[in-house]
Amino acid sequence: MARHNKNVTYSSHPTRAARAAHARGDKEFRTYDTSAIVPKRDMKPVIFLGVVALIIVAAVVFFAVRGCTAEQPQLLEAGQTAQVTIDEGESAQAIGEALAEAHLVPSAQDFTSEVTRLEAASALIPGTYTFEGGMTAEELVRAIMAGPAAAGDTLTVPEGLTLAATADAVAEATGGRISAEDFTAVTADASVYAAEFPFLESVGTNSLEGFLFPKTYAVTDDMDAAAVARMMLTQFGIETASLFDDFANSYPASQGLSFYDAVKLASVVEKESSGDEEVRARVARVFYNRLASDHPYLESDATTAYEVGHDPSADEVHADTPYSTYTHEGLPPTPICSPGLECLMATFNPAEGDDLFFYFYNDADGNLQYVFSQTYEEHQAAIAKHPGDAADGAADNDAA
Repeated sequence: MARHNKNVTYSSHPTRAARAAHARGDKEFRTYDTSAIVPKRDMKPVIFLGVVALIIVAAVVFFAVRGCTAEQPQLLEAGQTAQVTIDEGESAQAIGEALAEAHLVPSAQDFTSEVTRLEAASALIPGTYTFEGGMTAEELVRAIMAGPAAAGDTLTVPEGLTLAATADAVAEATGGRISAEDFTAVTADASVYAAEFPFLESVGTNSLEGFLFPKTYAVTDDMDAAAVARMMLTQFGIETASLFDDFANSYPASQGLSFYDAVKLASVVEKESSGDEEVRARVARVFYNRLASDHPYLESDATTAYEVGHDPSADEVHADTPYSTYTHEGLPPTPICSPGLECLMATFNPAEGDDLFFYFYNDADGNLQYVFSQTYEEHQAAIAKHPGDAADGAADNDAA
């Protein structure tokens, strides 16, 4: 039987010459360049896929840029209202979209983010609401948590409002259900609330003047006067947490003031400054410089105006009364209004400088202008330059 031999090639009895020829042929076969006979790869699919990828990337970039540069929606202004109906079982996302369509929030996400922060997703009450422009996302969430019956009782406390005026605003907002007298009574002694609100510890038994934070609130039917006061104090605590928590390292503390003192000074800044950030900071600096001088009198007409209830005369500001900062050194006995966060910030971060005087007047266009001076002579020159143009109650006309 014949054996299978893997090395058999052309003959079962190869000669030496045959074996050499076979070796040469095998070597040439293994090293032969076959690239000329291999079919070339078609690049069209690769090019097509590359073009598609470029189109996708361009589209993503286009819409991303378009989204970033799109105009912000025009929101309703304070005083304008919008009605929004929330159906049973509607999600926070759907409610947010309805609020955005009503121009109450910039986007649904602004609302849903606040819902998440307040853990309020399961507490949103359906119904028909009438909301005012200018409400924050938090205020909208809290109003919907309170229910549609509460949305009608909107209490607005502007910056610079006194406790007495706030009491009147509460009475008006609630249709007299909470009287001004009741609200005044529950806010007469801060010590009642000091255990709940540590920032009141240095207030003693003085009233809550200065701590009824300026904001728009929703007052529900089940809230009494004390509940409304607590709501405002809670808001004060939220807004000023960073100032109070680190008060020991603050600028007012470095000047020997207590937190209560800082609120007093901020209330004076509120009454004596305009809405301009620089003006607020410079007015605060003037008062700090006066307190640190060898004549430590604020000499603010606004403190006497708080006491007498009207723009004071020269005789009234110089009278020997508790709130006359012309005759009494240092700060007034209490704050003279509820300062806004901006004036509190100015008091905690006053401008640099050596100014001791300021004068304000209305220019030809009716705009309020401020002139700051380091010396009394400069101050008098500023007054002389604008005779008869001084705004009513202009501070320091008679400063000495």
